[in-house]
Amino acid sequence: MLRSVSTGVLIAGSTLGFCYFSRSSFDSNSWVSFADAPNGATWAPDSVADQFEHGIPDKKSKYLFGESYRRRVFFNYEKRIRLQSPPEKVFDYFASYRTPEGDVLMTPGDLMRALVPVFPPSGSNRVREGSLRGEWVKPGELHCPPSKFFMLFDTNNDGLISFPEYIFFVTLLSIPESSFSVAFKMFDLDHNGEIDREEFKKVMTLMRSQNKQAARHRDGLRLGLKVADPVENGGLVEYFFGQDGKTCLKHDTFVQFLRDLHEEILKLEFSHYDYKVHGTISAKDFALSLVASADISDISKLLDRVDEIDKESHLKDVRITFEEFKSFAELRKKLQPFSLAIFSYGKVNGVLTKKDFQRAASKVCEVSLTDNVVDIIFHVFDTNRDGSLSSDEFVKVVQRRERDESQPKAESKGLISCLLSCAAK
Repeated sequence: MLRSVSTGVLIAGSTLGFCYFSRSSFDSNSWVSFADAPNGATWAPDSVADQFEHGIPDKKSKYLFGESYRRRVFFNYEKRIRLQSPPEKVFDYFASYRTPEGDVLMTPGDLMRALVPVFPPSGSNRVREGSLRGEWVKPGELHCPPSKFFMLFDTNNDGLISFPEYIFFVTLLSIPESSFSVAFKMFDLDHNGEIDREEFKKVMTLMRSQNKQAARHRDGLRLGLKVADPVENGGLVEYFFGQDGKTCLKHDTFVQFLRDLHEEILKLEFSHYDYKVHGTISAKDFALSLVASADISDISKLLDRVDEIDKESHLKDVRITFEEFKSFAELRKKLQPFSLAIFSYGKVNGVLTKKDFQRAASKVCEVSLTDNVVDIIFHVFDTNRDGSLSSDEFVKVVQRRERDESQPKAESKGLISCLLSCAAK
C-alpha cells in the first residue's frame, strides 16, 4: 500500500479489489505497492505499517491477489523502471545497501538486476527485486561466491558499486561483442595501439551521450545520491590506467575485460535463478529467463506457457546447467545470421522442427544447443503445439533483449557512428 498513511483514509472494497485514497498523501506508485498488501491487514501510520509492509514472511501469508499475479505486476513495473526511468532512479530502486551516512551502493547482484530483466526465481517466495525510497524489502541474495571480477576494480575493497561505477558499467555493456575491437580502434585516437586515460575518457563521454540510460544521468543529483567523484573518475578508470593515470590500456586487455564483464553478468543472472545452489536451474526458471525480455504486451501469454511447464512430465524435472545457459547466450549474440537461417528454412519447408533449429545453431552460428534447451524453447514458442517453432515470436523476444541491453537513443546514429564521429574530431 502507500508508504506513508496519516489521516483521511478511505477504503472501498469489492470481490475484484479495492480503491484507496488518502487526503494527506498520494503516491503515484501506490497501485504497484498495493500488490504487496496482505489480506486482512489494517492500515496505520508509518511506524506501525512498517511492521508488515513489503517483507516476505517465512510463513506463507494470505494475499488479496495470488503470488503469480503479484509477480507479474511487479515485473512489469520494474521493467518500466529499467527502460523509462533516469539512471538515478534505476540505481536507487535496485541498490540494496545504504550506509549510515546515507550513501546508496549496489552489490554485483543489484547491478545485474538493474540491467537484466529477471523474474523472482520460481523456487523462492519473492515477488519483486527492488524497492522505493522509504520502503523496506529484503534484497534477494545471490547464493554464490563473491565476485572476483568486480573486486578487481573495487578501489576500497568493500565489494560494492557506486553510482559513477554503475554509469560506467551501463556504458561499457552497451558495446556488443562484435564491436569490441572496433571500439578499441576508435578509442585509439593517435593510432599507436594503446589507449591513454584522456582518450578513453573522451570517447566514454561521447558513448554515454548515445546511451539512453547513461546520457540522462545528472551525477546522482536527481535523487540526492551522494557522489564523491564525477563519472569520469570511477574505480574502473583507476583499474585501467593506474592511480597516477599514466598506464596505457592495450587492445587485448580491453577486449578481454569486456568479454569478462558480459560473462560475469551472465553468471550473476544464472545464480539469481539457481536459488537453492544446485549448480543448475529448473526448466521453468530457464523459460522465465527466455521470456523476461518480451514486450510488456506479450508477457502475460508467454508466462501462461511457462506456468504450463509444471504440468509437462518431460519438462518439469529438467535441469539446465550454466554451460547450457551460456550456449544460448552465445546464440543471442549471433541472432542476425541465425534468424536469417531459420526464417529461410521455414519459408522453404513450411515448418521448423527441433532438429532444424539445432542444425541452424550448429552450422550457422557454431553453437551447440542440447535437446533440453531446445525442448523448453519450443514449449514456450510453439504457439499452436504443432511441433514447429513460431520463429517470428522467438526472434522478436530475443532481439528485444539485445536491443534493450545496448539501450541506444532512438534519435542516435548508433555506437559505431558515434565512435567514428569522435575519431574524426
